[in-house]
Formats: sequence, C-alpha cells, structure tokens
Amino acid sequence: MKIIRVNKLLFFVRVILTLTFSIGTSQVNIEEAFPNLNFIQPVDLQYSPDGSDRLFVVEQEGWIYVFENDPLVTNKSLFLDISDRIIFQGERGLLGLAFHPDYENNGTFFVNYTAPSPLRTVVSRFQVLSDDPNLADDESEFVIIEINQPFSNHNGGQVVFGPDGYLYIGMGDGGSGGDPYDHGQNLNTLLGSMLRIDVDDPDDGLNYGIPDDNPFVGTDYKDEIFAYGLRNPWRFSFDLVTNNCWIADVGQNLYEEIDILEEGGNFGWNIMEGTHCFNPPSDCDTTGLILPIFEYNHNWGESITGGFVYRGSMVPGIFGKYIFADFEYGDIWSLEYEEGTPPIVETMGDLGAYSVTSFGVDQNDELYICSFDGKIYKFVESPISITVGHNTGWNLVGLPVITGASNYQEIFPESILGTLYFFDDGYLSGTDLTNGEGYWLRFPNEGFSIITGIPIYDLMINLNEGWNLISGISTILDISEILDPDGIIIPGTLYSFNSGGYFNPGTLEPGNGYWIRANISGTITILVN
Repeated sequence: MKIIRVNKLLFFVRVILTLTFSIGTSQVNIEEAFPNLNFIQPVDLQYSPDGSDRLFVVEQEGWIYVFENDPLVTNKSLFLDISDRIIFQGERGLLGLAFHPDYENNGTFFVNYTAPSPLRTVVSRFQVLSDDPNLADDESEFVIIEINQPFSNHNGGQVVFGPDGYLYIGMGDGGSGGDPYDHGQNLNTLLGSMLRIDVDDPDDGLNYGIPDDNPFVGTDYKDEIFAYGLRNPWRFSFDLVTNNCWIADVGQNLYEEIDILEEGGNFGWNIMEGTHCFNPPSDCDTTGLILPIFEYNHNWGESITGGFVYRGSMVPGIFGKYIFADFEYGDIWSLEYEEGTPPIVETMGDLGAYSVTSFGVDQNDELYICSFDGKIYKFVESPISITVGHNTGWNLVGLPVITGASNYQEIFPESILGTLYFFDDGYLSGTDLTNGEGYWLRFPNEGFSIITGIPIYDLMINLNEGWNLISGISTILDISEILDPDGIIIPGTLYSFNSGGYFNPGTLEPGNGYWIRANISGTITILVN
C-alpha cells in the first residue's frame, strides 16, 4: 500500500468569546527557516515559477536577493538593485514582486515601488539576464503604469498574477488619515482600489491592456478598477484551490479587516471601517457595501498583514486555513472560514512588536514569514505522543504519527526481535513501519509503548483486491467515517485482534492494525471531518 497524502488537523478545544467568532491555540510552532541568512527590512518573498526552487526576498530600500530554498543555505545573491530610483521611508520603498507566469520562457518579472518627484507608485517590468539566472538587468526597466500619490503613506504595494493570468495591483487610498479626498469611493481615481490589467496585450496608448470583462469597462469610470472601497490593502493572495482572493485591509483608528475580492465590489472605505460606520460615524448608508468576513479591534493589533491560505503538505495542522498577522503587535493567527458560519481563529505565535511585514510561499506551497528583525520564519507541526497498548503474544499494530525513525524496534522497543510481518498476497517479514500499513508484531509481555511524532489526520490508502492490513490516523475514528467513494470495501470485513481473537471494531484506534477486504483494487480515505 502507498500513502498518498497527509493533510488534516485535529479539532482543538476552543474558548468561545462574546464575539461572532471563536478562538483557540494552534499546535504549530514557528522557527527560523534559513538561520544563516539575514535581511534588512524584508517586505516580500516570492519564488520563480521555473522549477528551480529558488526564493527571492524583497528589501524595502530597493534590493532583491535570491538564494536556494535550503535551510542550510549560507549565501544569497543580489538579484536586482533599484535603490537609486525609489524613495525609501516609512511606508514607501520597494514593496512588491511578481514573476510572470511564463517566467521560465520569457524571464520577465514585475515590481511595485514608490518613486519621488513627483511622489508616485510605479509598476515596472524587468528582465533576467540570459546568461545568469541569479541576476536581473537593472537597465531593462519598462514602466507599465504610474499612479501619483498625494501623501507618503497607504501605498498598497502588492502585485500578483491571478489564476486568470492578469496582473492585480493593490492600491491604498493615497494616505494621510481618514481618506481626506474620498478616494476610496471615487471610481475616477485608481487609488483605494484593486486594479486588474493585462501586461501581455497592451492597448493603444498604454503600456498595458484592459481586460474586456473588467467591471467598469464601457462606463465613465476607470477601466482598470476591479474592486474599490479599500483603505490600504497590505498583502493579498489567491487561494490555489478556490481561486478566492484574500485581502487584508489596514484599518484607521479601531478595526482591521479581511475581505474576499468580488468583481466590481465596494468594500466600504471610507463610509465604513470594518463593519462599523466611519464617515459619518453613525447611521451610515451601507447599501451595496461588502462587509469583511473577519475583523479585529485594536485590542488585538493595529496593522494587519495579509497572508495565504495554506496549501502545503509539511504542516497538516493548518491546511486550508488563512494565515495572517499584525505588524505592530507581532501576533500570527490562522482563520477557518466557511460562508454562513462564524470564523474560527487560532493563535499561532508572536514574533514581537513591529515584526511581520509579509508572507510568501515556495514552489511547493510551503509558507514563510518575513520579519523586520531580518529573519525569514516558517511553520512546523508540533509533535504529539500516543500511548499504544499491547497484549502478550501477537498483536496487530500500526504507526499513527510521522516520525524520524521507522524501525519497528525503535517504535515498539518491547517487541520481540524478528517478529514484524506485513501482508502482500502472503506474509513477509520486515523492519520498517509505514503510515497507513498494518503489521503483525509479537511482544513477550503485556504493556504499552509511547510513540511521539507529527500527527496525521488524513490518509489516502491504496487497497489491493482481497485482504489488506491497514492502520489508522492519530485520533480515534468511527469506522463509518472511512471514505469509500467507489464502494471497494466488502461490508463487515473490517477486523481487529486481541487476546480473545478477531472481532469487528466500531472505531479505528491510533497505533492498532486492522484487516480489511476489498472487492477490487482502489483507494480509501481516513480523515477527521
């Protein structure tokens, strides 16, 4: 049997607050991803979509560095230096990086930076050198769009290629405080909006094209606008599974918010801050406004940093959850969201005040954190310990966690040497244990073993036609929750074994093995719902 996927989290005990969400504590740790590297004010992390498994870190002062995605890496190379053409201070600087989806063939990438005289946002295209994949040509700049900025803050800064191949640009409201020029509700300015442009097929007179299905094409408003009513979208990302675009919009005085992008949507600023009236401060007209899916007040934090819905495989505890943080307080959270139900928030850690500037993913969708302390961090699953009892004599066993060791005598040290057997059209002796497989193992005495490792809450297991030995996951699971969409399991053929002989169990217990019979070869799934 082959284990195909491991990816789900055991539900934690949560403390219910007098709010429209619940909060708990995650069993995930945060550690340095690249201990030998340091950066100066990193504000973005991206990977190049060319299969090279390299990472690129953007420093706000105008530099981009590249390095191998290896925790033991000791060297980084300067990929691009445009520090001579930006203005760097406060919220200004080099703020975003996006590689063209066809970067492997065309070698182009795009940056978002703040330029002086006049103060403006610039989105430009650059080219990597043909003879050095770790060095860009800083003279290859081609300006795509420039947007004047009336104040020094609320520049947005993120550029992202969406699943549709278009470039999305997050624009703040122009700055100061309270949106003094009402840019958020003005469709005749590009400020306070999410823009969507075509960098591959420019229109006449422009260095970019306007997608025909942009919501305000053919109106008197700005064609580039895809959605509006944003204050300062500090990081947004697309979920690879749902294609939803998650936006973290920094609040004014009281509330930070998370939104899901909608075509033509008005997210309310500066009529509203979060779900609350801002201008006017009460009895505001909310007709047609899209409310955030989540908000938090300034007792929690004062400057939200948006992240990603985690779709990697190394940290099953946060799979499918949106990860975000607060820059000023340094707290990091996960959010489970399903439309129509209250969000569930879990605390993941705290990197200290004025720390988390951004998140990024690598080519395997593993998630990283950029911090103003100069470090890049990552998430790791916290280990758990499971006690597995055994009887004198033969027992059916399994491996219920992911461990560094796989030898059966390390996992079950009280077992008798040379007595591990698995089944594959007959009994075969073995030495190593695999998650999801079941085994016969003999013990001289009744007792128990404590097995420590990373929890497993989702397994896909291949069954052969006929009898198979399997094992379960890291928590007790009712057999009715085994997913068998093709109906390959013969009813009534799941058996466990103890000192009294075989019996039909009602649950799958962690660390135990089971017989199961399939009428044809196929796949079943064992998971926590």
